Amino acid sequence: MTIRVLLVDDQALIRDGLAIILNAQSDIRVVGQAADGREAIELAERLRPDVILMDIKMPRLDGIQATRQIKEHLAETPIIILTTYAEDELVFEGIRAGASGYLLKDITREALAEAVRGAVRGEAQIDPTVAAQVLEEFQRMANTLRRPPVPAAEVDLWSIKALTPREETILQLLTEGLTNAGIASRLNLSEGTVKNHVSEILSKLQANDRTHAVVLAIKRGLLDL
Repeated sequence: MTIRVLLVDDQALIRDGLAIILNAQSDIRVVGQAADGREAIELAERLRPDVILMDIKMPRLDGIQATRQIKEHLAETPIIILTTYAEDELVFEGIRAGASGYLLKDITREALAEAVRGAVRGEAQIDPTVAAQVLEEFQRMANTLRRPPVPAAEVDLWSIKALTPREETILQLLTEGLTNAGIASRLNLSEGTVKNHVSEILSKLQANDRTHAVVLAIKRGLLDL
């Protein structure tokens, strides 16, 4: 299988360099290049790439907004933010927008190629430099939202029994940023089965989306971070 990649960066020199690196891999081919977020949206819908590498700061439409809009129509297409910026807020905005990875441009060519392959497998791609920030944010959310212990008689039984063991496992994997395809591969299930489980999780937790489901699960003490 050849992995089809869309490159999005406002600097032609960066795009050309990335294309040379990725096209040198026998299993990866760059099928398109976009110079801004709006062009990225158009090419993503037309080319349907397997992976998108997305810069953040670009003219007309930035990478965060472009990621959010692309994910509305191509929910299962992994988007990796590839940028020079490691600021906390940009990292969290990118992940909240639906990016399945956040890498810095000082990454080696070997690591970049492996990140593209990992994204296709449904794995989250987080640069070690910002990984600690992401973990700290989840821990902060857990400390802020988790309820204090209550007597057994007062425990909300719905929050404990709402999810099946399989759904709890899938919910835990959602915290790793895995797509439905990634979860299916990890659990040896069909992608359709995982999609049904995720829909059931959202329904039971009354969540608007996957991120909201994780937040609610942390609040109810259903996840260990």
